[in-house]
Amino acid sequence: MSTDATDPVATGPATGAAGDTSVDLVVIGAGPTGLFATYYAGFRGLSVAVVDSLPELGGQVTAMYPEKQILDVAGFPSVKGRDLVEGLVEQAATAEPAYLLGRTAVGLASTDDGVELSLDDGSRVRALAVLITAGIGTFSPRPLPAGDGWEGRGLDFFVPSFAPYAGKDVVVVGGGDSALDWAIHLEPVARSVTLVHRRAQFRAHEKSVERLRDSSARIITDAEVTDLRGDPWLEEVDVAHEGTTETVKAQQLVAALGFIADLGPIQQWGIETQKRHIVVDQTMATSLPRVFAAGDVTEYPGKVKLIAVGFGEAATAVNNLVPVVHPGAHIFPGHSSEGT
Repeated sequence: MSTDATDPVATGPATGAAGDTSVDLVVIGAGPTGLFATYYAGFRGLSVAVVDSLPELGGQVTAMYPEKQILDVAGFPSVKGRDLVEGLVEQAATAEPAYLLGRTAVGLASTDDGVELSLDDGSRVRALAVLITAGIGTFSPRPLPAGDGWEGRGLDFFVPSFAPYAGKDVVVVGGGDSALDWAIHLEPVARSVTLVHRRAQFRAHEKSVERLRDSSARIITDAEVTDLRGDPWLEEVDVAHEGTTETVKAQQLVAALGFIADLGPIQQWGIETQKRHIVVDQTMATSLPRVFAAGDVTEYPGKVKLIAVGFGEAATAVNNLVPVVHPGAHIFPGHSSEGT
């Protein structure tokens, strides 16, 4: 994946003493929505800096789902996560952004003509506007109660590559989209796949449930993993269901139990939030002047959390913040296909 362009400061935006950066727009979050917003801001003639606490571009897609086939992006019947990010990075490069990766935005202050963002390494970004595309914020996997001490010895929470599972017996725990997606994609690679879910009903998309049922994977519902054994590497797990305990062979266990999300310092900026999400209006403006938001981090009536929706919100936010950055500029720029 061509995401090597992760130098702390790229050409384009102005930089000053101690690594400080001055731009028209600072984007917080380098996931798909943030990358598309970066491209679109460049298309509108803005200089851009992008801040992300992760060391790589692509956000959660790169960190957790690079091999996952994504089915709901317009124009792509199916696109692998890493390929989507690669295309977005190439597109965003046209804006010549400054990438400030591996850094967390910790403070936000108003200035006479804009805002100043403080980063955890002591540097600052001065901008005329902010666009928050932080997804679910910082995230950590929900623990598997029986898995304490097993991470790195056969217990995983993410599946960044399918290769390590080839020819192994794999147990996947969970009933959401991630659990079923990983079980489906591991089934042709692993020797065996067993999905364990504590309920009879799944939270995952119906088509994913159908695909899993049509595969060779074994499904155990109303069940939970109660013990892991092996020395030093995982060899088997105990699964309690129907009043009995069954031992299942497993050299790898994937615990897909969801994540604990936290907006972190953003929640201390005085911005209006609702259930760990940022409230925005129809222009994607937040309760703070010059601060906009887009993507999964936002909340408004009728909100739908899809990558495709995030792309649209990014364009809406950028077009509406342009007159804030450059008074007198039009909200609507014309169509990019016209070459203007």
